[in-house]
Amino acid sequence: MPRKAVPKPPPTVIGWREIIALPELGLAEMHAKIDTGARTSALHATRIVPFQRDGQDWVRFRIPRDHGHAARTCELPLVDHREIKNTSGTPEPRYVVETLMVLGGRRWRIEVSLADRKAMRMPIILGRTAIRRHNILVDAGRSYLVPLPGPKGADRSRAPARKDVP
Repeated sequence: MPRKAVPKPPPTVIGWREIIALPELGLAEMHAKIDTGARTSALHATRIVPFQRDGQDWVRFRIPRDHGHAARTCELPLVDHREIKNTSGTPEPRYVVETLMVLGGRRWRIEVSLADRKAMRMPIILGRTAIRRHNILVDAGRSYLVPLPGPKGADRSRAPARKDVP
């Protein structure tokens, strides 16, 4: 007897701007631009310094003060150091780290490059690799469609929260 296909849940529709959380970096609510034209996500960071810890490559960086959060210094294992095209299309070397992201009550790990984004309106852009394979559609004409991360979001959501990563 053939197995019945399990229906896929409907996609989560997000806007071109959303509020996300990066809890491992202490960022509970951060405005993010969803940029499907960018492959890699980029987080505004300064004072980026690579170092060794227990024989592993790490990077220390500062996240400047922004709307809703104080400046903070973070340390994470280094995932990669690679050429990434900036907004002008010019490749530049960037450090890449991995961290947990919360978007619309869902959680999963993303890679994010560290870049000076002080001239940009949003402190983080989410590139397409951060959202692919997570059953997400982007409505480029709308903003802030999903619940806020954390307990505040429960009031704005009619759907139960889904968790992609334990």
